[in-house]
Amino acid sequence: MSCLLDLLDDALIGSAARAALEAVDAEGAPLTLTFGQLETRSNCVAAALSARGLVAGDRLGIFLLNRVEIIDLWLATVKLGLIAVPTNVLYRERELRHIVSDAEPKAVVTTPDLAAHLPPGTAAWNVDDIMREARALEGATRPIVSLDADAPAALIYTSGTTGAAKGAILTHDNFTANARTIVEAWRISDADRFLCALPLFHVHGLGNGIHAWLASGCHMKLVERFEGARAESLFLQYEPTLFFGVPTMYVRLLELPAASAVAIGRHARLFVSGSAPLPPHVLESFRECYGHAILERYGMTETLMNAGNPYDGDRRAGTVGRAFRGVDIRIRDESGLDMPDTTSGELWVRGPNVCKGYWRRADATAASFVDGWFRTGDLGTRDVDGYITLQGRRSELIISGGFNIYPREIEELLLEQPGVREATVVGVADKVRGEVPVAYVVSDGQLDDQAIERHLRSQLASFKLPRAFVRVDSLPRTALGKVQKHLLPPWTP
Repeated sequence: MSCLLDLLDDALIGSAARAALEAVDAEGAPLTLTFGQLETRSNCVAAALSARGLVAGDRLGIFLLNRVEIIDLWLATVKLGLIAVPTNVLYRERELRHIVSDAEPKAVVTTPDLAAHLPPGTAAWNVDDIMREARALEGATRPIVSLDADAPAALIYTSGTTGAAKGAILTHDNFTANARTIVEAWRISDADRFLCALPLFHVHGLGNGIHAWLASGCHMKLVERFEGARAESLFLQYEPTLFFGVPTMYVRLLELPAASAVAIGRHARLFVSGSAPLPPHVLESFRECYGHAILERYGMTETLMNAGNPYDGDRRAGTVGRAFRGVDIRIRDESGLDMPDTTSGELWVRGPNVCKGYWRRADATAASFVDGWFRTGDLGTRDVDGYITLQGRRSELIISGGFNIYPREIEELLLEQPGVREATVVGVADKVRGEVPVAYVVSDGQLDDQAIERHLRSQLASFKLPRAFVRVDSLPRTALGKVQKHLLPPWTP
């Protein structure tokens, strides 16, 4: 086991003069930084945070759109031994209230517009104030903090089947092991050019993207978000060799002109997809247009990366490949017995990538961890040659555009509305987002769909809003009262 800085220092110190990053600053002007400048900036930010009273073990919320300051803050928290709490910028007060009350951060670093969504009483620190204070501390040296590799580095919140968010405790060693795994597996080197359009509040962008960049010493271009309208110029101008995305992004890339797709594919080395299942037809269409087979992999907030299709070899559509080196994956039945190849069961995972448990949730930790194994809740099969095919969740998770949606959270809000007697939410296939939530409602009379949508929009992230409200006379239930969602009438746009 090792501290995360031991890995990152090869770039931050060993390649200090090397060009590291291209982005824009707070005013929208072009910004380029070397690895040495990132080291210096983060030392100053660490000094500014220390001056505000933060010490090792304190939690610090980060509630920001993609910007260079997230990297400064992340490196500063790692150096100080703080526990970062990156938070989805699409969350609103209902969701944020739970995370803030559960993690109890000393403060949340954000911007004034986003701070308006935080629950009353939250200590919100303006990121621009932090950076001004950091600049005033120019010349600050790296703080000396004794850190164990097993020390928590971040709490990343992931919803449970009840809809209550749980904080996965990810350690320095979790992030270090994961970075080494993907750099080796995907042959990432300092010759790569990495386009980062993933949100850095998510482990896909932070745990994979940022750490693969820093661990390899390659060059990165950071953008605030992926925008289909700007994708063509972005790819053609930067000419990345490496791109991590979610299926929705690849669907958008398939809309680009054929000549642009060929040019982008000519410069690229590797496209990786995760966070949601990649439809096989997207993989095949992308191969035809771009000349590359997208490498699909499998990870979770609690485990980071577990498995992936091979860099060399058959990247099979519909599968997530084999377990990564150092990671054990078993397919087991409900009693924990191993299932034979090609037989469906739950995926259990063990390895240095697996989190320590859930923050202040001994019950959830006990339910998910058994004798050193993490029960993923994912169902799947393994072929005789080790390729794993996922079949869905034991729970009723909806994954829309790479984001997790748990129906019960929406259902509870719907049931708060006057006239709603019963409600259930299901995921419906969508060619762009993978799945979208649709609500089935039993009412006592007339309902105002627009009023319901306005209420939900004020309480939930936009990606959780139901695509439609379908009226039904009753919900199909078992004799014990469980809703039989598969018996609901189908909905199509």
